[in-house]
Amino acid sequence: MTIANTLGALSVMAGALLAAQSAQAQGNTFINPDWANSAWYIGAGVGQSRANIDEPRLRASLAANGETVTGFAKDQRDTGYKLFVGKQLNQYMAVEAGYFDLGKFDFQSTTSGNGVLNGQAGFRGVNLDLLGQLPLSQRLSLLGRVGMHYTQTNTEFSGNRLLGSSDMHARDRKLNAKLGLGLEYKFSEALALRGEVERYRVNDAVGNRGDADLYSVSLVYKLGRPASATPAYQPAPPVALPPISETMPAPVAEVKPAPVSEKVSFAAEALFDFDQSTLKPQGKAALDQLLGQLQGMDLEVIVTVGHTDAVGPDAYNQKLSLRRAEAVKAYLVTQGVESNRVYTEGKGETQPVADNTSAAGRAKNRRVTVEVVGTRKVPR
Repeated sequence: MTIANTLGALSVMAGALLAAQSAQAQGNTFINPDWANSAWYIGAGVGQSRANIDEPRLRASLAANGETVTGFAKDQRDTGYKLFVGKQLNQYMAVEAGYFDLGKFDFQSTTSGNGVLNGQAGFRGVNLDLLGQLPLSQRLSLLGRVGMHYTQTNTEFSGNRLLGSSDMHARDRKLNAKLGLGLEYKFSEALALRGEVERYRVNDAVGNRGDADLYSVSLVYKLGRPASATPAYQPAPPVALPPISETMPAPVAEVKPAPVSEKVSFAAEALFDFDQSTLKPQGKAALDQLLGQLQGMDLEVIVTVGHTDAVGPDAYNQKLSLRRAEAVKAYLVTQGVESNRVYTEGKGETQPVADNTSAAGRAKNRRVTVEVVGTRKVPR
């Protein structure tokens, strides 16, 4: 399969996963769609692999056997791929295990006297890496990895100038180190795209040692189920009225309702798309439900406060939280609430209600609270 075809397949997979997530979110308006109940994730990547064929050493070996090299060609690139599964340890660290195939690399040489020597080496194996993640924003993170890989190398030679070697098919297995660097872009909390370059230290099964590089693009999908559904609006307990004395037959004066404060917290994902501040249709429906519960209340003030998790720069999170609070206010005003009765605040990441080191905790911290102060009319 060519790189273009494989990247096309990855694009189709990404579209299908995004569509499935969007459909689930629309069918669960008041469900927090953070796929963080499980810290496990899976992924697949494809790209171009490169290796260095030691042409000077091969030419020297042929010359030492009395051959004059008349032509030398080499193919040091192929298509490589990898499959992996990972466990998120905290916001900044994860551990990954995977399988990879770096492809095959070959050379063709000709010598005087119609001599021919051809060779080909292929590398595949398994790896275990420690992955570091440094968030640059809500969506973009810098990746760095260090690990070990256990690789099987298959080397084959053909031609009539085998340099006295009877081992035309050599195989070797070695444990070596690997390093990597890349970027990850989150489409959502469940789906991300990675671009990486990784260097594998390899042996070619005939005494040579060198490096093979893989430049890849990967899709990463977080496993788990959405959090349990919770009501989007929790009404305050009924206001207690002063007791009426049973010994006094005279009519009781009308009691003025006492002011009440009612507060509801919406999961940010219920109102907005990931890293966005434009209300989704289901977000508007959630606010409509809130307004419906406030029928019969004489509103005094509404305060909307946006909060974020700790991923990304502080200044960015502060602005995002304020934009989301203002978006909620703008919608409430379009539904008839007086603008001068609605106040907005953005707290950014400064008021967490859970631990930001876990994905589930970060989901709880991404929220918008709406506090309503007013008086409810007491039924006659």
